[in-house]
Amino acid sequence: MTGRSTEPTLPSRRAFLRVGALAALAVPLAAACGPGYEESPDPLAPLLRAAETDAAGAKALGGADAEPVAAARAAHAAALKPEVDRLNRPKPAESGPGETPPSSLEGLKERLAQARKQAEGLVPSLPRYRAGMVASIAAGCAALQQSSDKLGRGDDAGAVTVPAGAPLNQEATEAVQQALAAEHAAIWVYGLVSAYLPAAFTGAVARGSAEHVKRRDVCERMLSGAGQTPAGPEAAYVPPKPVTEANSAMELVATAEADATAAWLGVIHRTDDAALRTTALNALIGSARRGTAWRAEFGAKPVAIAMPGQSA
Repeated sequence: MTGRSTEPTLPSRRAFLRVGALAALAVPLAAACGPGYEESPDPLAPLLRAAETDAAGAKALGGADAEPVAAARAAHAAALKPEVDRLNRPKPAESGPGETPPSSLEGLKERLAQARKQAEGLVPSLPRYRAGMVASIAAGCAALQQSSDKLGRGDDAGAVTVPAGAPLNQEATEAVQQALAAEHAAIWVYGLVSAYLPAAFTGAVARGSAEHVKRRDVCERMLSGAGQTPAGPEAAYVPPKPVTEANSAMELVATAEADATAAWLGVIHRTDDAALRTTALNALIGSARRGTAWRAEFGAKPVAIAMPGQSA
């Protein structure tokens, strides 16, 4: 995958992973609410304002690079607005990206980087439902960056490491087991597709496989540290579609990365530990960016998924 800083993602038992992800995402809205009226400014309001401004600016710019940004940022605004309206908290003072829509791709690139950074910074401390939504938005911005050189490509995700002093309770243990299952599946997928891809993709496959092996090891160490037995890989995995040539192989890898985003987003939804959330966020963003690169290779539309990890 020449010229790409990040590479794109069956799933194995894809149905199992999807069911697990959906269960992890089924967090009642009530869990995000606290008693009484919160008088402090809503930290999601600047994200909403930025998403609306970006969507308007990108739509006005038009073109192959800006139009996907317009659609994705509109999706981010649509996700944020009901939550901001629901709490109806005081609007914060102006912060983050300003109100002037970007008038160039360079301006759009800068705003995407700002929006991603702002969203990433909020994930460790938000209530669970909000943390998951904002993590998905951060990953969506990172995927948009990865989709085009004109949008800057952006920074790679942070390292996925064992969080210091983050004991897993039962709920978090179940979520990490699901993330481990997704990592086992992704490792199997990368092994399978190597036989169907041209030699030019050897490096991308090796790097993708190595990253998932690292994540598998992180999951196993977290679970062992909590006194739990890490689940092993399945004896066999069945791709959702037959893999017969390069394009179907690339599609399978992208699907495996998408399943990984869902599993790691599930971890964010099921822990209040800031360090564990950061580990999960890095994994989510990494798979979102790698999946985007693979989707670009086989011509998927859209190339970048607006809110990685969220159920369609």
